[in-house]
Amino acid sequence: MTLLKRAVTHTIYTPHDSRPADDYPDPEEIHRSVAEQVASGELDLSDQDSLRRQREIGRDWPQFGQTMIGIERLDNIQRCYEQVRADGVPGDLIETGVWRGGAAIFMRGLLEAFGDRDRTVFGADSFHGLPPPDEKSYPADEGDRLHTLDALVVSRAEVENNFLLYGLLDDQVVLLEGWFKDTLPTLTDRTWSIVRLDGDMYESTTDALTHLYPQLAVGGFLIVDDFALPACRKAVEDYRAANGIDEPIEEVDWSGVFWRRR
Repeated sequence: MTLLKRAVTHTIYTPHDSRPADDYPDPEEIHRSVAEQVASGELDLSDQDSLRRQREIGRDWPQFGQTMIGIERLDNIQRCYEQVRADGVPGDLIETGVWRGGAAIFMRGLLEAFGDRDRTVFGADSFHGLPPPDEKSYPADEGDRLHTLDALVVSRAEVENNFLLYGLLDDQVVLLEGWFKDTLPTLTDRTWSIVRLDGDMYESTTDALTHLYPQLAVGGFLIVDDFALPACRKAVEDYRAANGIDEPIEEVDWSGVFWRRR
């Protein structure tokens, strides 16, 4: 699994393949962050090992890698899967917001490595980028510009091809195309062992929680990739408060969190 993690994050290759900063949602903030890391000695732009460490913790966007979540969040997926498998927790795995498919590919790789034929990996995505913010219904998304970023638009064909590169596109993979508010309500007959949210926005995160969490098995894991983003964090906190969820939230890294359903 270590090899697959390094392949989907593109850390198996050199030189490092970071995307230029002006492709990020807030270029000024990224430039500021990079400048601070360079000044503190945390980041050396001439040091491939330093750049690779940024990839490992999911702090950059790769040009060629199939995921931007980093090694530590992939490790988290593996630990959660191994735990539900060991404990006999039933259910499929789903990621909402797959980008180039890397995390979902890794999920399918886990099933293959463990000979698990009883579960399916679902990947939900518009395959056209993120939706424009519905600021009237979801004020927390006001001013969100993620829908303007071409770097986040990855076609279904490209994602399917990425699965094929690893020999992992088969009947244990289901890709759901469309906005979460339209596609996720069609999955109410499924049981989930792992639900991984990577929708960034308040609306997308709320849609995923609303339509998937009720079917998360006891002992299953809810993973949030973008808890560092204020809108996403608020969506999670609001849903937990409204539904009396008090399982402790555990950190994965600077952005990812998870909890286990009791």
